[in-house]
Amino acid sequence: METVPALYNYATEEEVALAERINATMYRYDNPATNHIDSLANVTEADIADFWKQGYMVVDNVFNQEEVNTSLEAIMDIILERVKGPQLQFVKPRDQLKNDFEKELAIRKIERFVEHDPRLHHLAYHEGMMQLLSSLFTDTPKLVQQQGILKPPHGGAEKPWHQDMAYGNLTYEKPVIGVWIALDPAGADNGCMHVIPRSHMEGPVPHYAVRDWQVCDTSVRVEQDVIVPLAPGGVLIFHGMTLHGTPPNFSEKRRRSLQFHYAPETAVKMSPKEYKRWFTNEMTKAEC
Repeated sequence: METVPALYNYATEEEVALAERINATMYRYDNPATNHIDSLANVTEADIADFWKQGYMVVDNVFNQEEVNTSLEAIMDIILERVKGPQLQFVKPRDQLKNDFEKELAIRKIERFVEHDPRLHHLAYHEGMMQLLSSLFTDTPKLVQQQGILKPPHGGAEKPWHQDMAYGNLTYEKPVIGVWIALDPAGADNGCMHVIPRSHMEGPVPHYAVRDWQVCDTSVRVEQDVIVPLAPGGVLIFHGMTLHGTPPNFSEKRRRSLQFHYAPETAVKMSPKEYKRWFTNEMTKAEC
């Protein structure tokens, strides 16, 4: 696996110090998920029932190496604007980026790409995944969000603990399900996913603008954190109320992933008032 030299470190000393403190206090690394299912074909009714109890499911080998490779090629084509239309989010001003390599490492997120690239459209509507989602929802799944999430080496930022349904475009009155696909080996050293099992059972939690739109650090039961390392092509499927987060990436390795969110076809968006009541402190005046 190609690594990136520390020359391309976009983090300041202060950011590194904060990252070290966050890693030490907000995440566990000694409690890996043990309930991996080795393929979509081996998902059982018991696994589906367990998903609704635990709030997540881990399935390995969902996408083969060719699908992973073509997805990475698609992402690079989007970054280098050989594919037009998707939205790119940079972590550095574009006029400071000297070449394509620096441009790649400065991208944090890609959005609105499914309709512009058939390679990524294939993953979003993968037949096996859609069948599993139909079983989970007992309804037809509809794609409601698409993201390429790129946590670059030497400074890829933390995504603090949060619930995805606390983000406005995912505020449906029925549960949303996230599908997080590893395109690189995602491990403890480069910012893989962490989840709090069963946290979805407690319902919505107020979010605050701290390091990001997140739940309060003091509200996270870090002692229950389960780390979810994945090989390329592996998938984490999680309930939209499940607390999850990803630590910073200060390794030499990329951590590229795709994330899709689906809602039941019959789901409707909640009202702004209901959203505030569920996910902000506007109604409760709770403080972080």
